[in-house]
This record gives sequence, structure tokens and C-alpha cells, in this order.
Amino acid sequence: MSKVLMEILGLSTSPSSGGAYALILSEAEGNQRLPIIIGSFEAQAIALELENIKPPRPMTHDLLKNFVLSFDTEIKQIYINDLSEGTFYAQIIYERENQLIELDARPSDAIALAVRFNAPIYVNEEVLDEAGISTEPEHQTLEEALQGDETSPGQKELSQLEKLEAELKTAIETENYEKAAKIRDRISKMKG
Repeated sequence: MSKVLMEILGLSTSPSSGGAYALILSEAEGNQRLPIIIGSFEAQAIALELENIKPPRPMTHDLLKNFVLSFDTEIKQIYINDLSEGTFYAQIIYERENQLIELDARPSDAIALAVRFNAPIYVNEEVLDEAGISTEPEHQTLEEALQGDETSPGQKELSQLEKLEAELKTAIETENYEKAAKIRDRISKMKG
């Protein structure tokens, strides 16, 4: 079984899944992408950490991180090891007393912890072959990307983006996470 290193590409709403989100993983050195449908709570936990937003009180995954650290343990990696009947399975691999231990987990919870520990995320190559989506590499060179029009509408979008980011921060500080998720989605669409 070969492990493929993945990176988090992003989160998006999944209209076909009734309020769930699609977490998109991207092959670190390749063009495969792996969409995983996750719940809104886990999506929020991942997004808050990716955006470096600290809520006033610890969220469940923050509590788990503190709990793990209190035992002088650290998560070494996350491994999405199986796909059965449309359900992904994962393992949290951590070290205790110089021994690696595998703990079964849902991929969404495992990844929410991975982002908090800066742990690498791996996927079984067979799972990636079965559920992955191949994307074409970018045809645009770095030079072509840099030769954009300097006075594009991007500056107007930037001020609107800054306004949304301020609203997001306020929503999180007031613990209005539903509103924060909606604002985050609008920000993602603007950046995307």
C-alpha cells in the first residue's frame, strides 16, 4: 500500500448533500484531487484553523489537541486508508513512548486535528485511484500570470474582501458560527 501526500485545497458547499461541505484534498506532487463530503461542524473546525481564527472559547478539536498535548504526545500524520460503500475511513497516527499508534477516526475529524498539529495528510493510492479526480495542469506560465492588467477590478474586490473578513471576525467573536460559515463561503467564492 503506497501513501500519497495530500494538501488541503479548500472547502466548498455541497448543494447535493443538504448543508454538507466538500473538503477538497489535492495531491502535493501531482494533479489528482480527492473530494470528501463532511459535516458543517467539521468544515467550520477546519476552516477556522486554516484561516488562523481563534474563537473566544476552545472548539472541540482545540480541546482534543490540548488533551493530546497534555499526555506529551503529538499527532505524526493522518492516513485516509480505505473507501467502502462511499464512506472514507482514516487513521490518526501518533507517537507515544517511541511507539507509533494508529487510531481509527472519521477523515473530517482527523483532518481537523491534522491542521492543528501541522501533521501531513496521506491517502492510500488505491483510494485516490478509485475516488480521485484528475485535473489538467495549468497551462499558464508564471510570466503570463504576472502580466495581468494592473488596474483590474481586483482593487474594488479587495476592499469588499477586507470588509467581509472584518464581518467574519465579528461573527466569530460573537460566536455566530452559522453567519461566519456563510461569510467564509462568500470570501472563498471571491478568492476562487
